Amino acid sequence: MKLQEIYDFLNKISPFELQEKWDNSGLILGDMSREVSQVVVSLDIDLEMIKEAKEGTLFVVHHPLIFGKLTQLDFAKYPSNLMEEMILKKHSCIALHTNFDQTHLNKYVFEKILGFTLTAQSAFLCSTKGQWNYKALLAHIKEKLDLPTLRVVGKKENIQSIALCTGAGASLMDEVDADCFLTGDIKYHDAMKAMSEDLMMVDIGHYESEKFFAQILLDELKVLPILAIIANSKNPFQIETGT
Repeated sequence: MKLQEIYDFLNKISPFELQEKWDNSGLILGDMSREVSQVVVSLDIDLEMIKEAKEGTLFVVHHPLIFGKLTQLDFAKYPSNLMEEMILKKHSCIALHTNFDQTHLNKYVFEKILGFTLTAQSAFLCSTKGQWNYKALLAHIKEKLDLPTLRVVGKKENIQSIALCTGAGASLMDEVDADCFLTGDIKYHDAMKAMSEDLMMVDIGHYESEKFFAQILLDELKVLPILAIIANSKNPFQIETGT
């Protein structure tokens, strides 16, 4: 298949026009007229993936390889070092980021992974109502997302509503109408604000809440006449429990 054909398919299932103004979803690297040998789906892309993939591979990733203004290509630094290897192997790259959050990822994690019943959804927020005990809810989240620990702000013993945004969604707290907000990358000042506004927040991790991207997209790509496989993106953080 040509890159253009796959791009058009992705745009149909998750329109690129839905992305946020600051985002860089869409074509990151490639030539729309070129043939693609295979599709590799991953949350992120790294040097090992690029070197192992056969020539002409299309990488479809969640996080854009180029994010923000790129003023130079210094091949000793990220992301230019990865781009150099990709160009040499005639690889391509398409990112599905904030558009895919809205059309697929948030709802999938909320319903399929955490098992909540969706009662309301905005662009980036999924929410539900019910009755949850603090300890039971945290145990459930840790089990479903395979999290050894959780950072919690504004502990509440009884919770009657929950909202979620995968990735780093703390900037959306003003839009949250719930007792408890689940998201990743909660910063210190986000936590201070949440405490002052009586909002319980649970940091479910950026990688941990978005690692399902590849499987969701792979299921969509099965209708195309081209081999699509998952490359397991590595969490850049590791948890040290010993001393």
